[in-house]
Amino acid sequence: ENKAVAGYAAGGNDGSGSTAVDKFAFPSDARSTLGTGLSSGNEYGAGVSNLSTAGYAALGNLPGSGLTTTVDKFAFPSDSRTTLGTGLSTAREAICGFEDTEVAGYFAGGDTSGSGAYVNTVDKFDFSDDTRTTLATGLSSSRGWPTGFSNPTVAGYAAGGFTGSPASTVDKFAFPGDSRSTLATGLSISVYGAAGFQDA
Repeated sequence: ENKAVAGYAAGGNDGSGSTAVDKFAFPSDARSTLGTGLSSGNEYGAGVSNLSTAGYAALGNLPGSGLTTTVDKFAFPSDSRTTLGTGLSTAREAICGFEDTEVAGYFAGGDTSGSGAYVNTVDKFDFSDDTRTTLATGLSSSRGWPTGFSNPTVAGYAAGGFTGSPASTVDKFAFPGDSRSTLATGLSISVYGAAGFQDA
């Protein structure tokens, strides 16, 4: 999202892979559709935001073409699109995203084969220059389809996912050091592919 300005819904499966990016203006909730769209039709990706500066979409799977490392960036307020030169460290789908406000965005977990080759990878993109590093810790277990949310400037979370069966694990990455802990509570049920959001 572009804080206090707009939220965006990008891509997805519409029978194939969609390039559409819909924008919902706050507070009216009026919808428009970006002229640019994503660089490729995609599904099973994830998004993160650098509030008031840019939004990022990791594309995941390009139906008919396979998994990709592509990350598209939409600059606020113009919504002009560029594609990062780096991209994800490995091509994968079924990932989640979370962010440290105005510092970095993170893409976590995923499936590198489209058929259950799950990873614990967490890629970090520095918002100052979009350079990518990969966290030494990673998730506590390899899994696809987690959901992400953030406590801005404090911590990011990767919750649930699929490891061969649904998981209730919630991993917490403390900012700015990115140290990982795993919540003792976890989710109330084991799930994958859930939605995440925060009151921030």
